[in-house]
Amino acid sequence: MKGVVDKPIARPVTPLGILAQELEALVQALDKETLPAQIKQKLRNASLLALGLDPYLEQCTTSESAALAALADKTAREHWSNRFEGGETVVALEQEMLSGHIEGQALKMFIHMTKAKRVLEIGMFTGYSALAMAEALPVDGKLIACEVDPYTAEFGKAAFRESPHGDKIQVEIGPARETLDKLAAEGDSFDFVFIDADKAGYVEYFNTLLDKNLLAPSGFICVDNTLLQGQPYLSEASRTANGQAIAEFNHTVATDERVEQVLLPVRDGLTIIRRL
Repeated sequence: MKGVVDKPIARPVTPLGILAQELEALVQALDKETLPAQIKQKLRNASLLALGLDPYLEQCTTSESAALAALADKTAREHWSNRFEGGETVVALEQEMLSGHIEGQALKMFIHMTKAKRVLEIGMFTGYSALAMAEALPVDGKLIACEVDPYTAEFGKAAFRESPHGDKIQVEIGPARETLDKLAAEGDSFDFVFIDADKAGYVEYFNTLLDKNLLAPSGFICVDNTLLQGQPYLSEASRTANGQAIAEFNHTVATDERVEQVLLPVRDGLTIIRRL
């Protein structure tokens, strides 16, 4: 149909997604080979287990709101590669940076469970996770979202205006380090912090939150991409710079006596940290 823009197909960016893709390719390749039927069946079973998990999680998780669904669709249809042509964007952008339905619902649950009223997000992208958490905040709750890229910040703010929960969100445009310093100078603190920004900055963000008391005494930090496509636990030689940064972050948190934590295999890895 004229005027309709096809939604780009998202590439696998999680350990499970990559595993499922690899297994499916292996099954297809070995179907042409002469192998014992039992081996082929085991490969098919492994492939089906991997391929079926994410769709089943989606099926069994509460549906996202209309506002979140619209934002996810708009993000998927945006031609992010075009943002590089005129130097308009600060960082490399792609639709896979969106938190998505399962993670968004998990974050909503965390806000409900912790009864958080003050939330800080470091790295907003188009605002899906911010809006998901805002939907769980009470009417007097507040979420401050840090976003370095002006285009995505405005993209998110436009979506927030379409939601009855959007007025709970305050967007701070600029380097997160500067925003954190400003918030600390103002004596601000937060019940819940979500980190999903530049991976090289994770250790600094974590230490700043604790050292400058931006995290409330009973607060929680939730950190995205802490499995980063499996790179932190695969061969060090195969890691990208981001993979190495995440491996170092995970080690930093695991050896810090100020906190306790659990790493969950949700999407690309989600670490929950509690201040002791």
